[in-house]
Amino acid sequence: MLKVTGLSKSFDGVRALSDLSCDLCRGEILGLIGPNGAGKTTLFNVVTGFIAPEGGKVSLKSTDITGLAPHRLANRGIARTFQDLRLIRQLSALDNALLSFRDQPGERLGNVFFRARRGREHERQNRQEAIRLLEDAGIAEKADDPAEDLSYGQQKLLSLVCCLAARAEVVLLDEPVAGIAPEMKEKILGMIRDLRDNGKSVVLIEHDLDAVMQTCDRVVFMDAGAKVSEGTPQEVRNDPKVIEAYID
Repeated sequence: MLKVTGLSKSFDGVRALSDLSCDLCRGEILGLIGPNGAGKTTLFNVVTGFIAPEGGKVSLKSTDITGLAPHRLANRGIARTFQDLRLIRQLSALDNALLSFRDQPGERLGNVFFRARRGREHERQNRQEAIRLLEDAGIAEKADDPAEDLSYGQQKLLSLVCCLAARAEVVLLDEPVAGIAPEMKEKILGMIRDLRDNGKSVVLIEHDLDAVMQTCDRVVFMDAGAKVSEGTPQEVRNDPKVIEAYID
């Protein structure tokens, strides 16, 4: 589904990615773990077009997508969340979800004049779908509230709703359960598993190893921009190189 081959990237002489290769299968949850500065978020930024690699290749369904702009990658079915969430804080939760739908009629001037009725129907369907997604996430009662008024956990749920609204095939989640209450954590992990069960592919950066162990099908441990270990959650957890890295 998604494959990175030999990715390299440096910042001010510090190697953030070092000849990194890994892949993601359809209907799989892949966990990325490792210490701060291991290169996990840099990998997300390269895959989603926010920064360009110095070497290597990113492929989606065997098509080279290296260096494509973020909006073009979104149109190809890749969505992501950020550690800082990046919601439009002054807009309502519902409006944030609505803005995440792809190929909206209003994006094309001709639709405004010549296909207005079809456009209104499309917008009605998107609104119904957005409300359903908010209901599934348990935050429908916050639909009209500004995103900035939601709790931190609710904002994380809303970020995931926006990925679902984008109808992405590949979803990259950067620390989706960090810093939230246990009940909210279980809700988000359940939604992530539902993505996999519906044939979506998920990459999960997370420092909560218990969440990784109970959610991911496969895990990659990164350190200093390189892949150190890869396997099932239990295999990686028991790898002496991983144990040594965490002890150090």
